[in-house]
Amino acid sequence: MLRIGAALTLADLPRYRDWLIAGQRDLEIQDFIRTDLLLGDWRSHVQAIRAELDGYEGRLGLHGPFIGVPIDNNDPEIAPIITRRFLTALDICAEMRAVQMVIHSPYSTWDYHNLGNDAATAPGKTARELKIAAVHEVMASVVRKAEDLGVTLVLENIEDIDPRDRLLLAQSFSSENVKLSIDTGHAHYAHGATGAPPVDYFVTAAGADLAHVHIQDADGYADRHWAPGRGSINWHAVCAAIAALPVQPHLVLELRHAADIPAAMAFFAREGLAG
Repeated sequence: MLRIGAALTLADLPRYRDWLIAGQRDLEIQDFIRTDLLLGDWRSHVQAIRAELDGYEGRLGLHGPFIGVPIDNNDPEIAPIITRRFLTALDICAEMRAVQMVIHSPYSTWDYHNLGNDAATAPGKTARELKIAAVHEVMASVVRKAEDLGVTLVLENIEDIDPRDRLLLAQSFSSENVKLSIDTGHAHYAHGATGAPPVDYFVTAAGADLAHVHIQDADGYADRHWAPGRGSINWHAVCAAIAALPVQPHLVLELRHAADIPAAMAFFAREGLAG
């Protein structure tokens, strides 16, 4: 049976800390997606989180920044700013003793239909090659720092249709510190709205490179972040695919309302899938 934790903010920790600590469940802190924290007094915020987590020894991760900081933007003036945001987030990982950081995929629906095209701006190169090169421009120093700190960067699907694109990107760094994340609701949206494969196919395609999963339910139309059981994801297939992996990834509920965590856990318990 899978053991599931949660993605939470500092405000949510008092309600769920005993549940997290009792099972030493996976935890992902999500406060630091906020630019004001990244540019402000983040150390005080880290201290407050660590005080709430006294006694916690589970697998701890951090959701990295994503608002306005696409990892494929290699504009020579903008790219260094984006890189600095991720380097700051890694400093926060070090202070929090987090071992993972979630990064958003750069692949869009438009990319899916055009990655094989020749690139007009670089004769002899494909759009896929340029996309990977652009990500390396922004993230190479971030990957090196992650390696130094022992933090694994996990690339989360957003609009991804073909799960192999993100796998190729992760493997292009030739680093054990760059792996994959799957958001089940994002995958289900892509399946329903853009013709992507079902969610369990995303899990199987990632294979041994899957290190993190955001667990949420959806209807195949939008990014709902509902408690599992409310939407239409085939959870038996998804959980079976996760259970078949050689190493269990970090598994965290990422729900629109943290108050829905008990309902989500009750659903998995009724179905005999997770606890």
